[in-house]
Amino acid sequence: MRHQALNLHVPDPRGPLARVLAVTSGKGGVGKTNVAANLALCWAASRRRVLLLDADISLGNLDLIMDVRSKYNVSHLIGGHRRIEEVIQDGPEGLRIICGASGLEKLADLGESQQQLLLHHLSKLQCETDAIVVDTGAGISSTVVSFCLAADHVLVVTTPEATAMADAYGMIKVLVRRRYKGPISVLVNMAGSTEEGKQVYHRMARVARRFLQRDIYHAGILLKDKCLCSAVRARRPVVLAYPRSPISCAFATLAARLGGTPRDGHARDSFFRKAIRWLH
Repeated sequence: MRHQALNLHVPDPRGPLARVLAVTSGKGGVGKTNVAANLALCWAASRRRVLLLDADISLGNLDLIMDVRSKYNVSHLIGGHRRIEEVIQDGPEGLRIICGASGLEKLADLGESQQQLLLHHLSKLQCETDAIVVDTGAGISSTVVSFCLAADHVLVVTTPEATAMADAYGMIKVLVRRRYKGPISVLVNMAGSTEEGKQVYHRMARVARRFLQRDIYHAGILLKDKCLCSAVRARRPVVLAYPRSPISCAFATLAARLGGTPRDGHARDSFFRKAIRWLH
Protein backbone atom coordinates (compact mmCIF):
# COMPACT_ATOMS: atom_id res chain seq x y z
CA MET A 1 0.00 0.00 0.00
CA ARG A 2 1.35 3.40 -1.03
CA HIS A 3 1.53 6.22 1.47
CA GLN A 4 0.50 9.72 0.51
CA ALA A 5 3.37 11.95 -0.54
CA LEU A 6 4.79 14.35 2.00
CA ASN A 7 4.90 17.99 1.07
CA LEU A 8 8.61 18.39 1.74
CA HIS A 9 10.76 21.14 0.32
CA VAL A 10 13.59 19.72 -1.79
CA PRO A 11 16.49 22.10 -2.44
CA ASP A 12 16.54 23.59 -5.95
CA PRO A 13 20.26 24.20 -6.49
CA ARG A 14 21.36 27.03 -8.73
CA GLY A 15 25.08 26.31 -8.78
CA PRO A 16 27.13 23.36 -10.03
CA LEU A 17 26.21 20.05 -8.45
CA ALA A 18 28.45 17.16 -7.51
CA ARG A 19 29.35 14.83 -10.34
CA VAL A 20 27.79 11.41 -9.72
CA LEU A 21 29.41 8.11 -10.68
CA ALA A 22 27.33 4.94 -10.32
CA VAL A 23 29.42 1.79 -9.86
CA THR A 24 27.35 -1.22 -10.86
CA SER A 25 27.54 -4.77 -12.18
CA GLY A 26 25.30 -7.38 -13.67
CA LYS A 27 26.00 -9.88 -10.91
CA GLY A 28 27.45 -10.03 -7.42
CA GLY A 29 30.93 -11.22 -6.57
CA VAL A 30 32.84 -9.16 -9.13
CA GLY A 31 34.36 -6.70 -6.64
CA LYS A 32 32.01 -3.80 -7.29
CA THR A 33 31.95 -2.51 -3.71
CA ASN A 34 35.73 -2.70 -3.43
CA VAL A 35 36.03 -0.67 -6.61
CA ALA A 36 33.60 1.98 -5.36
CA ALA A 37 35.31 2.30 -1.97
CA ASN A 38 38.88 2.52 -3.24
CA LEU A 39 37.97 4.87 -6.08
CA ALA A 40 36.16 7.21 -3.67
CA LEU A 41 39.17 7.22 -1.37
CA CYS A 42 41.50 8.13 -4.24
CA TRP A 43 39.30 11.10 -5.10
CA ALA A 44 39.04 12.14 -1.45
CA ALA A 45 42.83 12.00 -1.09
CA SER A 46 43.10 14.65 -3.79
CA ARG A 47 41.28 17.11 -1.52
CA ARG A 48 37.90 16.73 -3.15
CA ARG A 49 34.74 16.61 -1.07
CA VAL A 50 33.52 13.10 -1.78
CA LEU A 51 30.44 11.22 -0.62
CA LEU A 52 30.33 7.42 -0.84
CA LEU A 53 26.77 6.12 -0.85
CA ASP A 54 25.83 2.47 -0.35
CA ALA A 55 22.71 2.38 -2.51
CA ASP A 56 22.00 -1.26 -1.76
CA ILE A 57 19.45 -0.46 0.90
CA SER A 58 18.40 -4.07 1.37
CA LEU A 59 21.75 -5.90 1.53
CA GLY A 60 24.35 -3.19 2.01
CA ASN A 61 27.87 -4.25 3.00
CA LEU A 62 29.97 -1.14 2.46
CA ASP A 63 30.51 -0.86 6.21
CA LEU A 64 32.38 -4.19 6.14
CA ILE A 65 34.69 -3.12 3.33
CA MET A 66 35.44 0.23 4.99
CA ASP A 67 35.44 -1.15 8.55
CA VAL A 68 32.99 1.55 9.55
CA ARG A 69 30.96 0.90 12.66
CA SER A 70 27.75 2.45 11.47
CA LYS A 71 25.22 2.98 14.22
CA TYR A 72 22.71 4.46 11.79
CA ASN A 73 22.06 3.89 8.09
CA VAL A 74 19.67 4.67 5.26
CA SER A 75 16.80 2.89 6.99
CA HIS A 76 16.90 5.40 9.85
CA LEU A 77 16.52 8.23 7.34
CA ILE A 78 13.60 6.56 5.62
CA GLY A 79 11.88 5.91 8.92
CA GLY A 80 12.36 9.54 9.94
CA HIS A 81 14.18 8.45 13.11
CA ARG A 82 17.51 10.22 12.41
CA ARG A 83 18.73 13.33 10.65
CA ILE A 84 21.13 13.15 7.72
CA GLU A 85 23.94 14.52 9.92
CA GLU A 86 23.58 11.51 12.22
CA VAL A 87 23.63 8.98 9.39
CA ILE A 88 26.74 10.25 7.58
CA GLN A 89 29.94 8.58 8.77
CA ASP A 90 33.36 10.21 8.65
CA GLY A 91 35.82 8.01 6.79
CA PRO A 92 39.54 8.15 5.95
CA GLU A 93 40.92 11.04 3.90
CA GLY A 94 37.87 13.13 4.75
CA LEU A 95 35.57 10.77 2.86
CA ARG A 96 31.92 10.94 3.94
CA ILE A 97 30.01 7.66 3.94
CA ILE A 98 26.35 6.68 4.06
CA CYS A 99 25.93 2.98 4.74
CA GLY A 100 23.12 0.88 3.37
CA ALA A 101 20.77 -1.23 5.42
CA SER A 102 20.36 -4.97 5.72
CA GLY A 103 17.01 -6.66 5.30
CA LEU A 104 15.18 -3.48 4.26
CA GLU A 105 12.70 -3.67 1.40
CA LYS A 106 13.76 -2.35 -1.99
CA LEU A 107 13.54 1.36 -2.66
CA ALA A 108 10.94 0.75 -5.38
CA ASP A 109 8.74 -0.94 -2.79
CA LEU A 110 8.81 1.96 -0.37
CA GLY A 111 5.80 4.19 0.00
CA GLU A 112 5.67 7.53 -1.77
CA SER A 113 6.11 9.41 1.50
CA GLN A 114 9.20 7.35 2.38
CA GLN A 115 10.76 8.01 -1.03
CA GLN A 116 10.09 11.72 -0.69
CA LEU A 117 11.57 11.79 2.81
CA LEU A 118 14.74 10.11 1.56
CA LEU A 119 14.89 12.55 -1.35
CA HIS A 120 14.50 15.51 0.98
CA HIS A 121 17.47 14.44 3.10
CA LEU A 122 19.82 13.38 0.32
CA SER A 123 19.29 16.17 -2.21
CA LYS A 124 21.01 18.70 0.03
CA LEU A 125 24.20 16.67 -0.07
CA GLN A 126 24.77 17.11 -3.78
CA CYS A 127 25.15 20.84 -3.23
CA GLU A 128 27.81 20.28 -0.56
CA THR A 129 30.13 17.82 -2.32
CA ASP A 130 32.33 17.69 -5.41
CA ALA A 131 31.72 14.05 -6.28
CA ILE A 132 29.37 11.26 -5.25
CA VAL A 133 30.26 7.61 -5.76
CA VAL A 134 27.21 5.36 -5.66
CA ASP A 135 27.73 1.68 -4.93
CA THR A 136 24.57 0.17 -6.38
CA GLY A 137 23.19 -3.25 -5.66
CA ALA A 138 23.94 -6.07 -8.10
CA GLY A 139 21.55 -7.08 -10.85
CA ILE A 140 19.02 -5.09 -12.84
CA SER A 141 16.27 -4.41 -10.31
CA SER A 142 14.28 -1.19 -10.68
CA THR A 143 16.21 0.40 -7.80
CA VAL A 144 19.63 -0.38 -9.30
CA VAL A 145 18.62 0.80 -12.77
CA SER A 146 17.09 3.99 -11.35
CA PHE A 147 20.33 4.99 -9.61
CA CYS A 148 22.29 4.30 -12.80
CA LEU A 149 19.93 6.28 -15.03
CA ALA A 150 20.19 9.27 -12.70
CA ALA A 151 24.01 9.28 -12.59
CA ASP A 152 26.30 11.35 -14.79
CA HIS A 153 28.51 8.35 -15.56
CA VAL A 154 28.00 4.60 -15.12
CA LEU A 155 30.95 2.31 -14.43
CA VAL A 156 30.08 -1.33 -15.12
CA VAL A 157 32.37 -3.78 -13.33
CA THR A 158 32.91 -7.26 -14.72
CA THR A 159 35.41 -10.10 -14.48
CA PRO A 160 36.63 -12.30 -17.35
CA GLU A 161 34.15 -15.01 -16.36
CA ALA A 162 31.52 -15.65 -19.04
CA THR A 163 28.60 -15.27 -16.63
CA ALA A 164 29.91 -11.96 -15.30
CA MET A 165 30.41 -10.64 -18.83
CA ALA A 166 26.93 -11.74 -19.89
CA ASP A 167 25.31 -10.08 -16.89
CA ALA A 168 27.38 -6.90 -17.33
CA TYR A 169 26.23 -6.73 -20.94
CA GLY A 170 22.67 -7.25 -19.72
CA MET A 171 23.00 -4.15 -17.53
CA ILE A 172 24.40 -2.14 -20.45
CA LYS A 173 21.52 -3.30 -22.66
CA VAL A 174 18.95 -2.18 -20.09
CA LEU A 175 20.56 1.27 -19.78
CA VAL A 176 20.70 1.75 -23.54
CA ARG A 177 17.09 0.66 -23.99
CA ARG A 178 16.07 3.08 -21.24
CA ARG A 179 17.85 5.80 -23.30
CA TYR A 180 20.62 6.57 -20.84
CA LYS A 181 22.58 9.48 -22.35
CA GLY A 182 25.67 9.56 -20.15
CA PRO A 183 28.90 7.65 -20.77
CA ILE A 184 29.00 3.95 -19.92
CA SER A 185 32.45 2.58 -19.09
CA VAL A 186 33.59 -0.99 -18.48
CA LEU A 187 36.14 -1.93 -15.84
CA VAL A 188 37.57 -5.44 -16.06
CA ASN A 189 38.39 -6.66 -12.56
CA MET A 190 40.39 -9.72 -11.43
CA ALA A 191 41.98 -10.18 -14.84
CA GLY A 192 44.77 -12.72 -15.12
CA SER A 193 46.74 -10.43 -17.42
CA THR A 194 46.45 -7.07 -19.16
CA GLU A 195 45.91 -8.86 -22.45
CA GLU A 196 43.01 -10.86 -21.01
CA GLY A 197 41.44 -7.67 -19.69
CA LYS A 198 41.73 -5.96 -23.07
CA GLN A 199 40.13 -8.93 -24.79
CA VAL A 200 37.17 -8.81 -22.41
CA TYR A 201 36.61 -5.12 -23.03
CA HIS A 202 36.95 -5.35 -26.82
CA ARG A 203 34.56 -8.31 -26.94
CA MET A 204 31.90 -6.40 -24.98
CA ALA A 205 32.48 -3.22 -26.97
CA ARG A 206 32.04 -5.05 -30.29
CA VAL A 207 28.79 -6.65 -29.16
CA ALA A 208 27.42 -3.35 -27.83
CA ARG A 209 28.31 -1.56 -31.05
CA ARG A 210 26.79 -4.27 -33.24
CA PHE A 211 23.56 -4.98 -31.39
CA LEU A 212 22.93 -1.79 -29.41
CA GLN A 213 24.57 0.78 -31.72
CA ARG A 214 26.26 2.21 -28.65
CA ASP A 215 29.93 2.85 -27.86
CA ILE A 216 31.12 1.89 -24.41
CA TYR A 217 34.34 3.16 -22.95
CA HIS A 218 37.36 1.36 -21.56
CA ALA A 219 37.82 2.43 -17.93
CA GLY A 220 40.74 0.13 -17.22
CA ILE A 221 41.92 -3.25 -15.99
CA LEU A 222 42.55 -4.43 -12.44
CA LEU A 223 44.75 -7.49 -12.24
CA LYS A 224 44.43 -10.19 -9.60
CA ASP A 225 46.47 -9.08 -6.60
CA LYS A 226 47.16 -10.84 -3.29
CA CYS A 227 47.29 -7.47 -1.55
CA LEU A 228 43.62 -6.93 -2.32
CA CYS A 229 42.70 -10.29 -0.79
CA SER A 230 44.71 -9.48 2.32
CA ALA A 231 43.11 -6.04 2.60
CA VAL A 232 39.60 -7.49 2.32
CA ARG A 233 40.34 -9.99 5.09
CA ALA A 234 41.65 -7.13 7.23
CA ARG A 235 38.54 -5.07 6.41
CA ARG A 236 40.61 -2.20 5.03
CA PRO A 237 40.54 -0.63 1.56
CA VAL A 238 43.64 -1.74 -0.31
CA VAL A 239 44.71 1.83 -1.16
CA LEU A 240 45.12 2.40 2.58
CA ALA A 241 46.44 -1.02 3.58
CA TYR A 242 48.96 -1.32 0.73
CA PRO A 243 49.30 2.13 -0.84
CA ARG A 244 52.38 1.20 -2.90
CA SER A 245 51.01 -2.05 -4.30
CA PRO A 246 50.31 -2.45 -8.05
CA ILE A 247 46.55 -2.66 -7.40
CA SER A 248 46.61 0.63 -5.46
CA CYS A 249 48.51 2.29 -8.30
CA ALA A 250 45.88 0.93 -10.70
CA PHE A 251 43.12 2.47 -8.59
CA ALA A 252 44.93 5.82 -8.61
CA THR A 253 45.16 5.63 -12.40
CA LEU A 254 41.47 4.75 -12.63
CA ALA A 255 40.55 7.69 -10.39
CA ALA A 256 42.56 10.09 -12.55
CA ARG A 257 41.01 8.70 -15.73
CA LEU A 258 37.43 9.00 -14.47
CA GLY A 259 37.91 12.45 -12.98
CA GLY A 260 35.61 13.46 -10.13
CA THR A 261 35.26 17.20 -10.46
CA PRO A 262 31.85 18.90 -10.28
CA ARG A 263 29.86 19.12 -13.49
CA ASP A 264 29.30 22.52 -14.96
CA GLY A 265 25.77 23.73 -15.31
CA HIS A 266 23.09 25.40 -13.31
CA ALA A 267 19.62 24.55 -12.11
CA ARG A 268 19.69 20.99 -13.42
CA ASP A 269 17.82 18.23 -11.66
CA SER A 270 19.65 16.69 -8.75
CA PHE A 271 20.78 13.08 -8.94
CA PHE A 272 18.49 12.05 -6.11
CA ARG A 273 15.45 13.75 -7.62
CA LYS A 274 16.02 11.93 -10.90
CA ALA A 275 16.62 8.60 -9.17
CA ILE A 276 13.28 8.76 -7.40
CA ARG A 277 11.53 9.86 -10.60
CA TRP A 278 12.85 6.87 -12.56
CA LEU A 279 11.18 4.52 -10.08
CA HIS A 280 7.71 5.57 -11.24
